[in-house]
Amino acid sequence: MMRAILRRLRVCSGSPERGSSVVEVVILAPALGMFVALIIAGGRVALSHQAVESAAADAARAASISRTQGQAASNAETAAVASLASQNLRCVSTSISVDTTGFASPVGTPASVGATVNCQADLAGLLPGLPGSMTISATMRSPLDTYRER
Repeated sequence: MMRAILRRLRVCSGSPERGSSVVEVVILAPALGMFVALIIAGGRVALSHQAVESAAADAARAASISRTQGQAASNAETAAVASLASQNLRCVSTSISVDTTGFASPVGTPASVGATVNCQADLAGLLPGLPGSMTISATMRSPLDTYRER
């Protein structure tokens, strides 16, 4: 008789692991959300690095094809700003420095110009604990024509 009552109770109550999947989902959902947000943050940082390197390369190239030292600095800054804007990179602040000392070398000697682009990429709102911005920097050099005219 007691055996029959226990059997009925077991059939009515269902599996002893009933409801454990809900607990697992409640525990794993925030961890999965943080993991996805971390992947998004990593992707944003990688794309920002690529965009800043491209802007530095564009600035160095624009400076190297300029005729004068003053024009080279102006063209490089314009090219870097245009490159960052075309890639939709959100920078909190941007600084561009151009090394045009290669123009002072005598004609016939190898020389180059360089450009350094610094961007504080906006990371706010992605993950709690992440800094609001991250400084990303890239420096590129481009050779001047060895037999250029002045």
